[in-house]
Amino acid sequence: MKEYILLMVSAALVNNVILARFLGLCSFMGVTTRIDTAVGMGMATTFVITVSSMADWAVATYLLEPYNLWYLRTVTFIMVIAAAVQFTELTVKKVSPHLFQMLGIYLPLITTNCAVLGIAILLVEHRMNFISATLFGFASSIGYSLVMVIFAGLRERMALADIPRLFAGPPIGFIVASLLALAFMGFSGMTSTG
Repeated sequence: MKEYILLMVSAALVNNVILARFLGLCSFMGVTTRIDTAVGMGMATTFVITVSSMADWAVATYLLEPYNLWYLRTVTFIMVIAAAVQFTELTVKKVSPHLFQMLGIYLPLITTNCAVLGIAILLVEHRMNFISATLFGFASSIGYSLVMVIFAGLRERMALADIPRLFAGPPIGFIVASLLALAFMGFSGMTSTG
């Protein structure tokens, strides 16, 4: 049980998919202009990453490994992710049309989000069991969502600030993102000394 808790804390905070692995930066910069949009994207991505982690583990364990088809790993994982995204898109459209409109093009683009594919590849490369793979996918997506919401809150505050014209827009966003990454580096220092 302790190893599962450490795995989840490590995936969510220490090795955060955005701030430590630098995956998923397109949606990180594109969807985080408002907190409600970031929360919606975080929930959709959490569902997709968790479901695709379980499915990708099963595909890798029962199809790719026994038949020595590792060269099809990326294509297979993307097909599984695309199916999960399609299901998520249909569900969000039915349950919350307003959120569907706010997310716009970013919802179907979860398929090409390198964070989703990166997590699937990581769990297979580390030869995790099913429970570890599921917890790793879920915790990584929670860490992704946490950073998205924090950054959206910071960007909402920056919209009210008097920022020099030279730094307005993406430049200040990248500066704040780098400071946020530095803040998360404190988690890795806490875990290495403990």
